[in-house]
Amino acid sequence: MGKLINRTICSFFFLLPAFAGLQAGNPVSKFNIVFIGNSITYGAGLQNPSTQAPPAIVAKYLNDHQCRVNYANCGVSGSTTVDFLPVSHNLYPRVVKAADTLYHKGVPLFFSITIGTNDSAIKGPNGAPVSPDNYRNNLLTIIDSLIRRYPQSHIVVHQPIWYSPNTHNGALYLAEGLARLQSYTPEIIALAGLRPNRVFVGDRKAFNFFKQNHLQYLTPEKGNSGTFYLHPNVLGATKLGEFWAIALKKDAQRIDR
Repeated sequence: MGKLINRTICSFFFLLPAFAGLQAGNPVSKFNIVFIGNSITYGAGLQNPSTQAPPAIVAKYLNDHQCRVNYANCGVSGSTTVDFLPVSHNLYPRVVKAADTLYHKGVPLFFSITIGTNDSAIKGPNGAPVSPDNYRNNLLTIIDSLIRRYPQSHIVVHQPIWYSPNTHNGALYLAEGLARLQSYTPEIIALAGLRPNRVFVGDRKAFNFFKQNHLQYLTPEKGNSGTFYLHPNVLGATKLGEFWAIALKKDAQRIDR
């Protein structure tokens, strides 16, 4: 997003603790995750994204709660749903490369998707502004392609988090963008209805959490319309990762009920 651009993507991390079992009686003890997202997923602004970005926190949380998780972080700063469309041949091939590595017989594969911040911008990112209908259609295109390639996979789509209504860096967001971002939530819910038991609505609590606690958990950034709040700081990335992890754990349990 804006000036925080980093093209180091699809980093792989293999975490195999000695214990097993999500909880007593639940057979899902091990699963793999490919994270798809933008700079928030990547961990832009953090000193060490490989250990501090939300996907790293998800893995740590799950492994600390009796799961065995391998994952790949395919978050890319500045990206939109348009960038991840298969026909664009832009970021989608890198997701496929990551998924090919993590797709194993007997090990559930989840795609954790959190994208939409850049789609909501007034101008700047590729394809922005993306209407709610196009946002849903873009995600559905990506999801259907992933399901065809990886028939045993599942997709969890998290609600994008809040940003301040004066957000304006290399791209223009402002209140109009924030309103558009919130209009994407019903489209995420609709996706789960269109692909039942394959697509799940992920976290929906982080948006309000960051709205209410942005001074503590988001990094103040100097912009063209004053100091704005968009990217989680270290504490914020930890909180966001925990929100995602709780949702992913819940959905992992659902597939074996």
